[in-house]
Amino acid sequence: MAAAREAFAKLKAIDIHVHAEVSCHDPEDPIFGEFADAATHYFKAPRRRPTIPETIAYYRERQIGFVMFTVDMEAGTGIKRIRNEEIAQAAADNSDIMIAFASIDPHKGKRGAIEARDLIENHGVRGFKFHPPIQNFDPGDRMAWPLYEVIDHYRLPVIFHTGHSGMGSGMPAGGGIRLKYGQPMLVDDVAVDFPDMKIILAHPGWPWTDESLSMALHKPNIFIDLSGWSPRYFPEQIIRYANGQLGHKFLFGSDFPLIPPGKWIAAFDEAGFKPHLRDPILRDNALNLLFGKDDA
Repeated sequence: MAAAREAFAKLKAIDIHVHAEVSCHDPEDPIFGEFADAATHYFKAPRRRPTIPETIAYYRERQIGFVMFTVDMEAGTGIKRIRNEEIAQAAADNSDIMIAFASIDPHKGKRGAIEARDLIENHGVRGFKFHPPIQNFDPGDRMAWPLYEVIDHYRLPVIFHTGHSGMGSGMPAGGGIRLKYGQPMLVDDVAVDFPDMKIILAHPGWPWTDESLSMALHKPNIFIDLSGWSPRYFPEQIIRYANGQLGHKFLFGSDFPLIPPGKWIAAFDEAGFKPHLRDPILRDNALNLLFGKDDA
């Protein structure tokens, strides 16, 4: 762990929010293709998504570390997921620059909890990603508790999608995605019952941005990643609280491949964040969250 922390500390930044959307082994799920087409239009992104090896090469060239995950949304959409083991193996082979988070649909209950334990113990997974709107569940539903309990036991971080969902935007019925499950306050019960589990609220959380800020102020185990939006479009209170009480709680995330990290960082530098927050938000806050604080 110390060696990995040292390697990541030498990088220019750590992107906490990178998606794997192309498997090296399985063809694209046709249902996912419909969502990808809509997201391409919404984000004005290239339709061809990079493979995991291409993503690794992309980030290595830019000297940016990253956390990668897929989203297991089989119950909510029927889309076949990319295997967590595929991402974990890539991270094991590139541990100087890549960290694997897993995604397990909470509807899988105890079977999902068993899978989580195996991924942690035998595949080196270092955290978990949840997308309640796409996974069609309330984060505070006790259905998810067996999975949370495993994650909490190993003291690993989790990322919860919050706010609006670009996925499904513009599709009939929004692709069946229920935005209500992206309300940040729905995660509050999780933060109370699992105080040792570091919880990252992904995205500025619009239209509930103030809920995310309140939770980060209130609970030491709540953090916010700033992915999914260009910083030029952030609600003004994001920058105000970052420059004030919450500078240590914000994390750089791009939402790659939909938003390139370089483009995000360039907008960040012009958005009004205080200069002394640049390294903490782009790298050091994530370094401490993922590896613990360096007491040396």
